[in-house]
Amino acid sequence: MPASPAPAQRNPPTTPQRSLLVALLCAAWILPGLFAHDPWKPDEAYTFGVIYDLLRGGSWVVPTLTGEPFLDKPPLFYLTAAAAAKLFSFVLPLHDAARVATGLWMAVTFAFTALAGRELYGTRYGAVSALLLLGCFGFVIRGHQIITDVALLAGFAMAYYGFALALRRPAVGGLWIGMGAGIGFLANGLLAPVVLGLVAPLLPALARDWRNRSYANALAVAAATAAPWLTIWPILLERQAPLLFDAWLWGENLSHYLGQGRGGWTGTFYYLKILPWYAFPVWLLALWALWRARGPGLARPAIVLPLTGFIVTLAALSTSAEARELYALPLLPPLALLAAAAPETLRRSATNAWYWFSAMTFTFFVVVFWFYWSGLELGIPARLHDHLHRIRPGYVPGFRWLAFTAGVAYTLFWLAVLASFRRSPMRPVVVWGAGITTVWALLTILFIGWADNAKSYRSTFVSLQRALPQQYGCIASIELGESQRAMLFYVAGIVTQREEARVPRRECELLLVQGRPQQEIVTGAAWERIWEGGRPGDKDERLRLYRRATKPSS
Repeated sequence: MPASPAPAQRNPPTTPQRSLLVALLCAAWILPGLFAHDPWKPDEAYTFGVIYDLLRGGSWVVPTLTGEPFLDKPPLFYLTAAAAAKLFSFVLPLHDAARVATGLWMAVTFAFTALAGRELYGTRYGAVSALLLLGCFGFVIRGHQIITDVALLAGFAMAYYGFALALRRPAVGGLWIGMGAGIGFLANGLLAPVVLGLVAPLLPALARDWRNRSYANALAVAAATAAPWLTIWPILLERQAPLLFDAWLWGENLSHYLGQGRGGWTGTFYYLKILPWYAFPVWLLALWALWRARGPGLARPAIVLPLTGFIVTLAALSTSAEARELYALPLLPPLALLAAAAPETLRRSATNAWYWFSAMTFTFFVVVFWFYWSGLELGIPARLHDHLHRIRPGYVPGFRWLAFTAGVAYTLFWLAVLASFRRSPMRPVVVWGAGITTVWALLTILFIGWADNAKSYRSTFVSLQRALPQQYGCIASIELGESQRAMLFYVAGIVTQREEARVPRRECELLLVQGRPQQEIVTGAAWERIWEGGRPGDKDERLRLYRRATKPSS
């Protein structure tokens, strides 16, 4: 006797209702973690340092960090974050206001991933595409940071939507392809236009759907749309500072592929090694989708587009001289699109296993987080309280109504999701996304102050500021990192004269040195140490301030 079909969900939501629910879930995922903490090193701190210089009147053509040219990335994200900081600084600290731009770029990423899913598979698959992207482990932390890569990700999502839409509406599709390539370039450099420029001719070579004049017209529109994004800023930079333009083009872009370094294809193994956790569980669903589509199904646009995007992006990242998990973010949207149809084709046993794994795992973490919150803030149990404050010294515990109320709200939301969804192929997708959202929200809401106490440089640089003599001319520095320079300027208003900078500088009365606890770089009778400090609980980094024992020569 054949198995009976799974019972249908009671009163299934209509498409507008489903879209609204997914949008609310994305908002619930985006908001926690954006606020109530200082920029953390390394990536957030120096990125905010560039934004802070821009807010203080710096040039957007030549971005600077504490007054020195800093051409790590083009200026699009810096400009949007500076605009958000100005707009929201009346209610938020400047760094939290700047982080609003991250939330906006994440909203754009989710929206265009959903639109691409709808275009490739059908109306109801847009929500699934966004939820699968939301559920990737590696996306959670990076999607809430002040980093240029969040705008890069939005550009990629926009371009994938454009490629899909070009099959039906070539002109509009080409517009979004060009916009995506341009935004990706102005956010992060050459990666987006190079990857998308390779994907564009590969699509008609691999699938007949793009092998027509309409698609050629779409690419012409894309080129025209992308041209201003790709040319205006580089032209202005080259005219204003030709040497800096050369340094940016070679040092921050081409040298990663053409210069000396690891290079080769060893990066492939790095990204393939981290993807099992970074893209979990989407990569499993993507493999299942490929298995289901084996044979002629592999030529369908819904398979060709995301698979081509993933492979080309992986190849581009793998040939770079530097590999970091941060750089793997552009691999996630094509994987989510590739996996969008997989949940409906899973066997009932796999669907149930995924649901119960999600329900039990995330419920366990919800209980654990509340238990740890009780130990941290209420002192119950006492041994846990002592342990948490020993590993993060200096944190002031106490019951905080706002954090408690928000944490309870997310917990009730999680319980409501578990209670409301009936058996259906989409149930584990929604429950997984809701679980990731709840656990992330509790982690940031209940423990953000405790974590910020150890990761922030605020207390360190306030202490340094108090140790400064009442009168001094300037402060030199040795080995002071980009993140530390940015936060020193933001917190204490101090800009050091770096010994590493190859420009003539006068001798300073004070010297700030970054090093390790057991390594003191400056020794001898010429300098007298007047302050030493570091972030609470940081055992790897030490900052030392010295005063010259003898007067510097004029």
